[in-house]
Amino acid sequence: MSDKVRELIDRVERGEAQASEELLPLVYEQLRDLASRRLANDPAGSSFQTTELVHEAYLRIVGADRQWDGAKHFFAAASEAMRRILVDRARRKKSLKHGGNLRRIDLDSDLPTSQGPTPEEVLVVHSLLDELAAQHPVEAEIVKLHYFAGLNISEVARVLSLSISTTHRYWKFARAWLRDAAE
Repeated sequence: MSDKVRELIDRVERGEAQASEELLPLVYEQLRDLASRRLANDPAGSSFQTTELVHEAYLRIVGADRQWDGAKHFFAAASEAMRRILVDRARRKKSLKHGGNLRRIDLDSDLPTSQGPTPEEVLVVHSLLDELAAQHPVEAEIVKLHYFAGLNISEVARVLSLSISTTHRYWKFARAWLRDAAE
């Protein structure tokens, strides 16, 4: 997050109305960047678009009518909103009404595709996240910011005020913990 956005969040918290008007366009662009990075690995043919994820997350964050306690709290709220949206989407896709276990086939199958997480994987990670948070809250925040919000490890480290090496170590631990818990 840029210093300008951090400064505006601080000004909004102090009650400056003008800062709120300046903050919204900047936050929207950063959410759009996060969403596009998050959806970049989705399978080809995915019906979910960056703009749709941004708008839903933005509405959930702004509609919550709460103040953020700095950049860390803002990113936590954004990652939580994106996580819930993506989990809801995975549940819908998995339901029989929306195709259940049917697999989408790309008509341009000779083109290489980048496979993102399956709806089942998203649901498993989501279902285990509360248990991870109860035992290892920092690692759970890293999962939310990295896996669901699409921040890279350096950005996660900056948001959580951790060193990059510590963030890498916690991310590796969280992945291993989630793998073990899923088995």
